[in-house]
Amino acid sequence: MAISPRDQEILGINQAMLESVASGDWPRYASFCANDLSCFEAETNGHLVEGLPFHRYYFELPASDAPATAVTVTMARPHLRWLSDDAVVLSYTRLTQRLNGSEPITASCCETRIWQRCNGTWQQVHVHRS
Repeated sequence: MAISPRDQEILGINQAMLESVASGDWPRYASFCANDLSCFEAETNGHLVEGLPFHRYYFELPASDAPATAVTVTMARPHLRWLSDDAVVLSYTRLTQRLNGSEPITASCCETRIWQRCNGTWQQVHVHRS
């Protein structure tokens, strides 16, 4: 089945957002987020968290002494559910590949992200990761 242009747009924006996470680029990541972004993630211990300060904390942790390695992030089996022309739910399994010493490892998690077009710009407004 062919992917529609609007699906391609959201998948491209989400991929760019995931790459900003993998590279630790806080300004770029924040540019994808609504200021009142809400989330359920493993790090929230089952609590709904709202706002960007929670996320910024992880970007500002001190870098490890280990040399940086290439990280590849893939969205496996993305599924888009359009709620309107300005709102979409995107669900997928996130695969993150990196080196652990000299051994490649792949981590996975399931994510659902809600994107909303606000003033002509797509912003993620909610994340659920498990």
